[in-house]
Order: sequence, then structure tokens, then C-alpha cells
Amino acid sequence: MRIAFDVSPLSHQRSGVGNYIVGALRGLVEVGVDVVAFAPVSPGGRRNVDEALDGIDVERRLQVLPLAHAWRTAWSKARRPAAERWLGSFDVLHFSDWMYPPQHGGVRATTVHDLVPLRFPEWTHGRTVRMHGAKYRHAAGTAHLFVCNSEFTARDVRELLHVEPERIRVAHPAAAPVFVADGERANLGRPYALTVATLEPRKNLDTLLAAHALVAGDLALAVVGAEGWGRQPRLDRPGVIRLGYVDDDELARLYRGAAVFVFPSRFEGFGIPVLEAMASGVPVVASAHASLDEACGNAAVRADPESAEAIAAAIREALARRDELVPRGLAHVSRFTSRATGEALVAAYEQAAARL
Repeated sequence: MRIAFDVSPLSHQRSGVGNYIVGALRGLVEVGVDVVAFAPVSPGGRRNVDEALDGIDVERRLQVLPLAHAWRTAWSKARRPAAERWLGSFDVLHFSDWMYPPQHGGVRATTVHDLVPLRFPEWTHGRTVRMHGAKYRHAAGTAHLFVCNSEFTARDVRELLHVEPERIRVAHPAAAPVFVADGERANLGRPYALTVATLEPRKNLDTLLAAHALVAGDLALAVVGAEGWGRQPRLDRPGVIRLGYVDDDELARLYRGAAVFVFPSRFEGFGIPVLEAMASGVPVVASAHASLDEACGNAAVRADPESAEAIAAAIREALARRDELVPRGLAHVSRFTSRATGEALVAAYEQAAARL
């Protein structure tokens, strides 16, 4: 089986979507599938993709072009030339949210990470709403396979995109191998709660900041994440440490050094940072929204994301229950492996191919 896998999102700083793609590629390689990672990219984007794919044995077809986003859009809309002209023959073309290239044959697959642009467009940048909306409309009529990162997202795809169940399969993500409990721990000079999120409204950092102010003691709040869009949270306040975007090695040290990890997002497709924190041996507080149920299992303290008081109480509870929550989290996260992701993808591709 030869898989042509669109890696366009890896051309930018990685967040949840990029981390899912890297884990999927790692899993496909682990199960012995031939993968060609392809994308039109800018020169800077090429460097980002190469860095993301370091150590993953996939063929790379990365065409460096000026205005790469415009090229991706034009290729999708023009519906020619077919991807085989660039990539050769393949059994599956798996495209991203960023483009939907044409193909002559094989399984046509895509991933849906979440349907936030449809459910809550006010929590999403207008460009993202337009880009994802075009992909959804196209894929609903042409894709043989929708891969979803959770059962929750799969239900959304059935209900909101009206996709038949036989075209939908779930392949859960996994935490990257760097996120383990043993290793160097960050030292920020005082105990700290850690949160990891792009700074945008859906991630709900304003409520977390209010909750942090209610937690007594010397607990700082460390905030990791790139600046996103919309009104930015006020992080220039006592006890808050803004760390910006960090690489995975530094993030792993920050997880291991944290007293507690807090993820108050209003809505997720899955919530990979929850797995990363559990794999790093940190007690987790997470939003009680149902979209995080699969990531959390029974190993996190859940809280109403709209209540600062509830989040503050959950932080205090997680600190008190650390000795119970850490081993429970390690057991839960052990179910999510890159190999399991790869096996789920291959099974989905084979089932889709059998229907052609």
C-alpha cells in the first residue's frame, strides 16, 4: 500500500493538527506502509516540514513555491493536474484541511479534526471558516473516507456534514515519544500550573486566569502557546509566566516540572495536550465539555469551563489527589499509541478500497 499524505499544515508552527499528522505518519511507518509526504510549501514552510518529519522514514515531495497557499487553493479549485502527475501512482490520497487536490484513482481520504468552523464560527478566524467550509463541501461529495480523531468528531461529521457511517472511521491520536514521565524537569523558581494553547477565544484562557487568581498559595501559572487571533488574554499580571511557543523537548520538561496541567478549552476535536500531560506524569484538570471525554477518560479532574470558581476548585482537587491521578493518567494514556493510530488508518484505507 502506497499512501500519498498531504502535510501542508506542517509548514506552519505545529499545534494540534500538525501533531496529529506527525503521529499518523509515525504510526503508518511503524506498521510498514509506504508513505509519500507531499505539499506545495514556501521556503520557510519547507524548513518547518523537514523539522517536523525528522526521524520519520517517509518519502518527501515538497515543492517549494512562492505564495504556496495561493498555489494550494488554485490546485484545489482548478481540479487539475491530477496528483499522480506529480507523485506517481498511489493507493490512497489523504488530504488535509488546507487543500483537496484532484486524483485519477485510488481511495480519496481526508481527516476531520473538529467542526468548530461550522459549530462555532465566532471562535474561528474568518479565513479558517472559509477554507474549511470549502473543504467540507468538496469532501462530502467526493471523499471515500473521513478519518476522525475521536468518536465525538465522528458523530459531528455524521450529523453536520450528513456523511454516511460507512465512510467514517476513527483513528485516535497519540502523544509524541518525547512526552514521558522520566527526564529533566523545568524549574521556574516556584511551583506552577501549566496550560498549553494557542492564544485564541476557544481556548478560554481568560477564565483560567480568573481561576488562577482564586487559588491560594504560591502557585504560578505558566502559559505556553503562540499568539493566535482575536482579543488576546492579559498575561502581564502577577504570578503569570508567559513562555510563548516552545519546541517539544522544552515542552516535555515543562510538563514534567508542573504541579498540575490545566486545559480549560471550550471545545476540542480530541485534546492532544491532555495525553501529553498524562504521559509526562502530571495530574490533569480539563474542561467538562463532552468533546474532551475520550482524551480524559477517568484520569482527569473535570470542571465547567465557564466557571472560574469550578476550575479553581478542580486545580486544588488535582493537587490534593496527585498520587492517585498520575498513575491513573499513565494507565489511560498507554492506550493511545502511534502504532494504534497507524493500524486504524490502514484498516480504514483497506475498508474504503474494498468499497470502490
